[in-house]
Amino acid sequence: MSSLNGVRVLDLSRVFSGPWAAQMLADFGADVVKVERPGRGDDVRHQGLRARDARGNETSETSSFLAMNRGKRSITIDIAQPAGQALVRELATSSDIVIENFKAGDLARYGLDFSALHAVNPRLVYCSISGFGQSGPYSHLPGYDPLFQSMSGLMSITGHAGGEPGGGPMRVGYSVGDITAGFYAVSAILAALRHRDMVSGEGQHIDLALLDAQVASISHVAMMYLLSGQQPPRLGNASPITCPWQSFECADGQIVVAVGNDTQFVAFCRVLGVPELASDERFRTNPLRAQHRLVLVPMLAEQLVRRDVRHWHEAFEAAGVPSGPINGFADVFSDPQIVHRGMQMEMNHAATGTVPQVANPVKFSATPVQYHRAPPMLGEHTEEVLRERLSLSEARLTELRQKGVI
Repeated sequence: MSSLNGVRVLDLSRVFSGPWAAQMLADFGADVVKVERPGRGDDVRHQGLRARDARGNETSETSSFLAMNRGKRSITIDIAQPAGQALVRELATSSDIVIENFKAGDLARYGLDFSALHAVNPRLVYCSISGFGQSGPYSHLPGYDPLFQSMSGLMSITGHAGGEPGGGPMRVGYSVGDITAGFYAVSAILAALRHRDMVSGEGQHIDLALLDAQVASISHVAMMYLLSGQQPPRLGNASPITCPWQSFECADGQIVVAVGNDTQFVAFCRVLGVPELASDERFRTNPLRAQHRLVLVPMLAEQLVRRDVRHWHEAFEAAGVPSGPINGFADVFSDPQIVHRGMQMEMNHAATGTVPQVANPVKFSATPVQYHRAPPMLGEHTEEVLRERLSLSEARLTELRQKGVI
């Protein structure tokens, strides 16, 4: 039995944020039906690297789609046609959750917005994920992850200082705004679902903006600004509030050190062979070390560059000092801890034979995550779902296909 066994999700979303949230719900056991455009499907079916089959031939399946859509059944419906709109409304009547990430107001044109679907199913939890939310001066605008990274302040604190080589604001290396919003969406959906089942008996509308989610997730750094009125500095891999908490050059590469308290700093200095630094009045506490970071860091760097990454990592590990190499993905997926935790897995797939997946990190003690479906082919389950959920006859399915509705 899975955590969300019996929960039905109608996924009207595209690209990253909505599909990521729906995949999480599928991992937890929900029955997720993904509605896509006939012929083209989700935009991410055309983005990223193409997977190859067992013979090495390129398939139509892309890395972006495969990352966001396991556990779902794909159906194709043209929601621009009234008959397609009617099918989605019918599916909504027997669903618990709808997830959509159209621009604000777009689905109202098709009679698929919250008010329309709430009228046919008052128990529906309806989550709208959009760039700027359902209200406000930007609500009508489209948006993508780089905009939310830049407008949220994230890029202003990411990268090296302006005067350093390669300095300037820097984008985080993955679509952090989309994925962050997806996590917020799952939390909100589960909260609304519990309220429906335990309190009100009715669903509700969730209005989630990617910009809002990215601002919120900056958390303690944003709070530094709110308390001080000062822009937090951009320090590359270093921290403005903890030291040493950054990457250092070693003889053969870089290591990241994250000294979280004064006891760890004493151990750190002992491993480096400079125990006297731990008793230096300038460095005795973390606030003092952060204050004198520009003095302390070169002293530490001078020691670290003398030995290789492996030497320091093993020595710090033995001393209880948090540290780690900067891994490429070959190192990530061969790391014994990652292997032990089962963070890479394989699933059978109709087009590729098997397909690799990054596993869900949640470990339930009683209702473990179950991977019951690989990311679906476009429209793979259209007839199955429409027969099962709407009891459509073969004649009706044939008629809908001929008219291009499905």
